[in-house]
Amino acid sequence: MGYRNLRQCVDDLAEHGHLLRFEDEVDANLEAAEIQRRVFASGGPAIYFAKVKDCRFPMVSNLFGSMERVRFLFRDTLDDVRRLVELKVDPSTVFRHIGRFLRAPFTALHMVPSFRRRGPILANVATLDQLPQVKSWPQDGGAFITLPQVYTENIDAPGWAKSNLGMYRIQISGGSYERNREAGVHYQIHRGIGVHQALAKRRQTPLRVNVFVGGNPAMTVAAVMPLPEGLSELGFAGALAGHRIPMVSSPQGLPIYAEADFCITGVLSDQLLPEGPFGDHLGYYSLAHDFPVLRVERVYHRDGAIWPFTVVGRPPQEDTMFGELIHEITGPIIPTVVPGVRAVHAVDAAGVHPLMLAIGSERYTPFQSVQRPQELLTQANAILGQGQMSLAKYLLIVSGDDDPQLRISDIPAFFAHLLRRCDWKRDVHFQTCTTIDTLDYTGGRLNEGSKVVLAAAGPVARELPTELPAGLRLPVPFSSPRLCIPGVLAVQGPPCVGSPDVDTISQFCGAFNSDDPINRYPLIVMVDDSDFVSRSIDNFLWVTFTRSNPAADINGIGEFVSQKHWGCRGSLVIDARIKPHHAPPLEVDNATSRKVDVIAARGGPLAKYL
Repeated sequence: MGYRNLRQCVDDLAEHGHLLRFEDEVDANLEAAEIQRRVFASGGPAIYFAKVKDCRFPMVSNLFGSMERVRFLFRDTLDDVRRLVELKVDPSTVFRHIGRFLRAPFTALHMVPSFRRRGPILANVATLDQLPQVKSWPQDGGAFITLPQVYTENIDAPGWAKSNLGMYRIQISGGSYERNREAGVHYQIHRGIGVHQALAKRRQTPLRVNVFVGGNPAMTVAAVMPLPEGLSELGFAGALAGHRIPMVSSPQGLPIYAEADFCITGVLSDQLLPEGPFGDHLGYYSLAHDFPVLRVERVYHRDGAIWPFTVVGRPPQEDTMFGELIHEITGPIIPTVVPGVRAVHAVDAAGVHPLMLAIGSERYTPFQSVQRPQELLTQANAILGQGQMSLAKYLLIVSGDDDPQLRISDIPAFFAHLLRRCDWKRDVHFQTCTTIDTLDYTGGRLNEGSKVVLAAAGPVARELPTELPAGLRLPVPFSSPRLCIPGVLAVQGPPCVGSPDVDTISQFCGAFNSDDPINRYPLIVMVDDSDFVSRSIDNFLWVTFTRSNPAADINGIGEFVSQKHWGCRGSLVIDARIKPHHAPPLEVDNATSRKVDVIAARGGPLAKYL
């Protein structure tokens, strides 16, 4: 439905049973986040917090808590957006199915924002400390805006057409920030705001920033959508909202989203201050690091403003739904961007960027009798050169010709397909001394680490063991072997004391030769707790790919280097133990958890979800 504002959205969700009101006073410090996590985990509705401690603004969370609710929010427009994507993939489709695209011109018109002199957002002025001070995890460095829409424009080509609307977390209290005057802006590598700031710095011109909160949910989705550089998120938001996004001129010069619930205006300073820590979507704290300071000039809010928020942490969380929606909308575009690639999938359970799966094609030499990855490697390099896909740390790619029925979303089947065909003597390809996700601490320094491509093509080379063999012996101090999925063995190692702990993993690999029966398992993962890792595939994915840096933590039985290519003749071994330089994993606050237990025991509309 084409909501004009967040209040219309909240009322519509309540009317159709997708939202419940929580009338008890809730503390934005930890308590609201604990409630949100529990309600999401139990598949509950959106939550309207009518009374927030020490704050006059109500809050709402879990708006995007299920794909059913996401499709409900955009029930009148999602098909139109999909049809625009179809036209992008194959423009001739319109001539073959002209009836399906009758609305396309109107959808395209919605992609041009409308500009006006006045809007509801300019009705009132507040200060940062009057906003809900949402803190999600005990060690968070202060209060954060967790669903911001951060708007900037290209200083060399001002205007909406080359603007950027991104979701970059905003710290509004704590740390070294001057109260009500400064906020922290944390943006990850390869983000549009970074391009704009670099241009402004070269021109020695301040970069103006507007931070919108609330409004139509389409603006929130647009802020997380990985659109190509130079393509405006405001246009996408208009298509998804079903109307032109209204923008209003502001005294500060940068247009403001007229229907936003809140807007913080200011200038991004060259000054850097420590931002964080913050419990992030990898399931760990991103630690305090220097990031640009936003010099706050005004905080606007509309009448009846509602503060939307979310909580991130170890997946799945509410932001998982953003990933599913992005896959749903942009999936058909992938083959047009990278020829030969049929599908890609950033694995949410592994924290998204640490692990990406891809299905490609092998078309280079169809006459050869020996099949091996060739074009797959070209496609892998192309994937790692595309926008946010370039942040992938582990890229696993297989040939779809080997099994046309393989589905990219079936993760156990994908791993089985790759592990049955891989040849670690040739199929491991590293990129060292490169960039990785800003939130990923496995490389030891911010934005630094390595990548690896594991490629597999050709006939089945082995069958995968589905149980532990009798009499499997491990060298001291390794113990507790457990089967994670067919072909993957978890082994418990001693606590890691180095970064990397080369001696320990070399000791393990050196204890076997390439003929040892343990090599029936093509992949071995060294972990701190093999029972935990083997308990579910999500545990295996999370531990393995968020706690390892490929170049430092991959080893193998019978390893060798030939012409600078690394390979191994036996099992591939990944050291996925926690290292001394890793960020700490997230844990809930026990006192807050007990407080929410009491709320659940009292009954009420949310009791069954808590």
